[in-house]
Amino acid sequence: MKRFDVTALGELLIDFTQNGLSGQGNALFEANPGGAPCNVLAMLKKLGRSCAFVGKVGDDLFGHLLRDAAAQAGICMDYLVFDRNVRTTLAFVKTFSSGDRDFSFYRNPGADMMLGEDELPLDVIADSRIFHFGTLSMTHEGVRKATRRAIEAAKQGGAVISFDPNLRPPLWDSLDEARAQIAYGLAQCDVLKIADNELEFMTGETDLHRGAALLREQYPNIKLCNVTAGAQGSYSHYGDKRVFAPACKLGGVIETTGAGDTFCASVLSFVLEHGLEGLTEADLTEMLRFANAAAYLVTTRKGAIRSMPEREEVERLRAACGHSPED
Repeated sequence: MKRFDVTALGELLIDFTQNGLSGQGNALFEANPGGAPCNVLAMLKKLGRSCAFVGKVGDDLFGHLLRDAAAQAGICMDYLVFDRNVRTTLAFVKTFSSGDRDFSFYRNPGADMMLGEDELPLDVIADSRIFHFGTLSMTHEGVRKATRRAIEAAKQGGAVISFDPNLRPPLWDSLDEARAQIAYGLAQCDVLKIADNELEFMTGETDLHRGAALLREQYPNIKLCNVTAGAQGSYSHYGDKRVFAPACKLGGVIETTGAGDTFCASVLSFVLEHGLEGLTEADLTEMLRFANAAAYLVTTRKGAIRSMPEREEVERLRAACGHSPED
C-alpha cells in the first residue's frame, strides 16, 4: 500500500479567461485556478483517488487562492511551498470560436519556476503509486533539477511514471531546448499522454500512427502511449495493439482548457485499477471512451480545477454518445 495514488509536480497558476465585456466595453477576465499537473489531480479526486501536489506559488493573493481551491478539490496541499519574493504565475487565455486558445504568460520569473531540490518531499513522492509531471517544470535550470530528482525518487519507490509534454512555446528560450527536455521526459515515462501537435513537433510526422510508432521505437520504456487529436478523438498504442475512439460531439464547447488534463487523469485512474500488464483492445477502448467523455464535459465549462465532472456525469455522457462499459 502506498500513501498516495498519484503525486504530481509542476505549475499551479491562475488562468485569466475572458468573461464578457463591462458596461464600458472593456474585457472582463475571470480568475480560474489551474495548472496542468493540479488539473490532473482534481479530476483524479473526482474519480476517488488520493492525490498530493508538489510545487511553489507566491506568498500573495493568488497563491493562497490556488492553495485553497486545490484543497477544496480534495488534493493534499501539504507540500506546496510559498515564495515571499516571487509572485504567482499568471496566464491570460484568449479563446477562439473553435474553443482553441492562445496564452500570454506572466512568468519572468514566476514562483513555480523557483522550486528547489531541497524543497521536495522525497519520501512522499516515493510513497506514491504514480508520479506525474510535465515540461513547464523543466523550462529553467533550478526547477528542472528538482523535477529530475523527483523522478529519481519516484522510480526508487517503484512508482509508475506519467508524462504529458504540455508544450507551451512562449515559455521556452528556444524550441530546440523544449525538444530536448521533452525527449528527457519521454525517456523516463511508463505512461505517455501526448497531443497530436506535440507528436508532430517531436517526430515530424503528421500521420499519428507513424509518429507514435517512431516514439515507441525510440523510447521502448513507454508502455502505454495515448495520443489526443482534439475533436477527432484519441488513440492508444500498447504492445502490438492500436485502438481509436472518436470524440463526443454534442456541441456546446466553450473552451478547451483542462481537456487534455482531464483525459490524462482518466487514463491514470484506469491504470490504477487495471495496471499496465495484459491489457486487451476492449480495455483500451473502454479507457479511451471514458477519457474522451470526461474531456468533452470540461470543454463545456470555464476553467479546470473547479470544473471537473463527477464519474456519474461521465458515465451518462458515454451512454448518450452510444458508448456503454459493456460495448
